[in-house]
Amino acid sequence: MSIFIIAEAGVNHNGSLELAKKLIDVAKDSGADAIKFQTFKTENLVAKNAPKAEYQKETTNANESQFEMIKKLELDVETHHQLLSYAKDKNILFLSTPFDLESIDLLVQLGLNIFKIPSGEITNLPYLHKIGRLKKKIILSSGMSTMNEIGEALNILVDAGTPKSSITILHANTQYPTPMQDVNLKAMQNIGITFDVEYGYSDHTLGIEVDIAAAALGASVIEKHFTLDKSMQGPDHKASLEPDELKAMVSAVRNIERAMGSPIKQPSPSESKNILISRKSLVAACKIKKGDIFDEKNITAKRPADGISPMKWDKIIGTKAKKDYEEDERL
Repeated sequence: MSIFIIAEAGVNHNGSLELAKKLIDVAKDSGADAIKFQTFKTENLVAKNAPKAEYQKETTNANESQFEMIKKLELDVETHHQLLSYAKDKNILFLSTPFDLESIDLLVQLGLNIFKIPSGEITNLPYLHKIGRLKKKIILSSGMSTMNEIGEALNILVDAGTPKSSITILHANTQYPTPMQDVNLKAMQNIGITFDVEYGYSDHTLGIEVDIAAAALGASVIEKHFTLDKSMQGPDHKASLEPDELKAMVSAVRNIERAMGSPIKQPSPSESKNILISRKSLVAACKIKKGDIFDEKNITAKRPADGISPMKWDKIIGTKAKKDYEEDERL
């Protein structure tokens, strides 16, 4: 099964429909499977006195509140409809992460069949209940969480009616950007083994190497933030990929996907023709006369492999030559 690659636009549209459409264009051009935005009603998401994360203070106006920052990035219902239609025209799957109960209802009305649960909602019981009851495909991010919290959230979703086979859990770290020493990518596989679920990775590191590693470690879903320009104003631009980087990431993941192949070790179609050239045959190391005894001095192994295999060495040593041989002549 092909790795499902989500190009995470998030709030990097800066509240602009025009920029959001350009992000859809970039996602499509990159080869990603889906473009994902964020759906929220600010009043339902954050209290007016809620503080910003440290990385948000560094990338936005430090004097404005989290409420004020997020309000400017909110997409209204009509914009959602327009972006969904635009993505359909571009033949790329439209996804969005709901951050509150009302936003879940909006995405249901839009007909979404995959619901992405962000890391911050993994301990939100009514939210998990509501999404679990939809019985849709679920992608659950697990940033900031423990294995116990993941297990509890998974149980809530399953008990609400969503089969575990419809749930993919993404290992994640919510620091933007994530320091390499905090990636802890081995935990991704551990999540899959422990809970017997599909697993993947939601990446907030700089660059694309961790996404490539995740692909090699069996991720079935990879999600990565991207932007039109890292220098734009906004909380997530700085830790996002630019268009050329996103395209390079998708290409690299697809290459790794092809390279993983099969657990069966055998000559590949492309290398089979090299067997004759690269392997060796038993040949005369010097002139040999009929009746001479083959020994370590008069036979050796040389390319090509169109004669007796050197693996027969022990069976040949000590036997008699049945004809004369010139040097380098195959036995």
